[in-house]
Amino acid sequence: MSAKVQFASRIGLIAATVGSAVGLGNVWRFPAEVHSGGGAAFLIIYIGCVVLLGIPVMLSEMVLGRAGRSDAIGSLKRVGASRRWWGVGGIAIAASYIILCFYMVVAGWTLEYFVDSISGDLFAPLSATADESLNTHFQAKMEQYITTSWNPLLFTLIMIVINTGVLIAGVQKGIERMSNIMMPLFFLVLVVFVGVALSLPGAGAGLEYYLRPDFSKVTPNTVISALGQAFFSLSLGMGILITYSAYFPAKERLTRTAVTISLLDLLVAFMMGLVIFPSITSFGLDGSEIRGATLVFVTLPEVFSHMGMPQVWSTLFFFLLTVAALTSTISIAEVTVAFIVDRFKTSRLRACLLVSLPLIPISAVCSLSMGPWSSFTILGMNIFDFLDTFATNILLPLGSILLCIFIGWFAPRSLMYDQLSNQGTLRSRLTPVIIWIVKYMAPALIFIVLISAFL
Repeated sequence: MSAKVQFASRIGLIAATVGSAVGLGNVWRFPAEVHSGGGAAFLIIYIGCVVLLGIPVMLSEMVLGRAGRSDAIGSLKRVGASRRWWGVGGIAIAASYIILCFYMVVAGWTLEYFVDSISGDLFAPLSATADESLNTHFQAKMEQYITTSWNPLLFTLIMIVINTGVLIAGVQKGIERMSNIMMPLFFLVLVVFVGVALSLPGAGAGLEYYLRPDFSKVTPNTVISALGQAFFSLSLGMGILITYSAYFPAKERLTRTAVTISLLDLLVAFMMGLVIFPSITSFGLDGSEIRGATLVFVTLPEVFSHMGMPQVWSTLFFFLLTVAALTSTISIAEVTVAFIVDRFKTSRLRACLLVSLPLIPISAVCSLSMGPWSSFTILGMNIFDFLDTFATNILLPLGSILLCIFIGWFAPRSLMYDQLSNQGTLRSRLTPVIIWIVKYMAPALIFIVLISAFL
């Protein structure tokens, strides 16, 4: 049973779990939220959400995973949850697989841009020098790459194959070994980009905007957005942390681990801000460029084109993005793989194929819905956007609130304490505070986020 396997080292454990959290949400969602939320004002609120709510909710998932030593549903069963609570794990598994279907498409985009950066195709032909012409050029490139060609299907398929290979290799030889290599490279490239961005002419203006709080832009929606960003960035509600925690050794200090992972994820988001804002302002681009796919696939290539050796910087950046996408998709897929292995007592190879093979046609539909099949909509959204909205705005907060209610009110009273204290061998004054947050504060605030999705 895959849940009996454990990470071989603490470094591997941290690398794999941080890799599951660090993803495109740190790159294209975080800067946009900072821009609309008053710069450092949003950053302060976001940090508060991570520390006060993100870490306690993360700990509730870790407690369930390590105590249950199984998949998202099996762990609930093993800690004594009644049948009606098993659906909480089912929500997490469903959310993770839905997210995987469209996230794999985005991963394919990053790989395609990485390959085209290496070949130079991203910048050719590039005879115009006016900023407006450059913007038009990269807008056309994004249109060509993402919505009007069949190439995304090929690169999505490649990412699915890579994911499947790592997952088949297993927890230690696949997930942990890949994370031990990829995450240090990720941080190294990110540090290089921070240094380059801060050395650009005029970078001070972007740095000042990023680090100076403007509380006049803060509204109740800002707080809700910060909480949503915290949960999305930390991969809460997807079953990832439940699944990975089943591989944690019994002696692992969960509170220390959760704090370490959260701080590293915060560091990545903060460093991304140090890259994005100075780079944008250095070349006279406005805040409208700091959003979603436009930021990643149009604005930043435009920035690179102003710099010396644009092909080198673009290659490094999209390598960084591909690593983030790969570590995230592998962790998301592992949720369903673990479920199939544990529930149906099948081999890991068969479970990986059962996850990957349906992913090919579903991801293809998501990809085509951005281009040739864009006229087919659900509730006014193409298939890609509908799955994104349904999973992230509804299933994730719903699963998180139900899990907190279970852990806080219906799980054995000793469960949280025993796991956080390693069966009484560790003592911390924070443990009662964490339990109180999970029981009372987290469900109330997550409920507000969930309701806001319908308003």
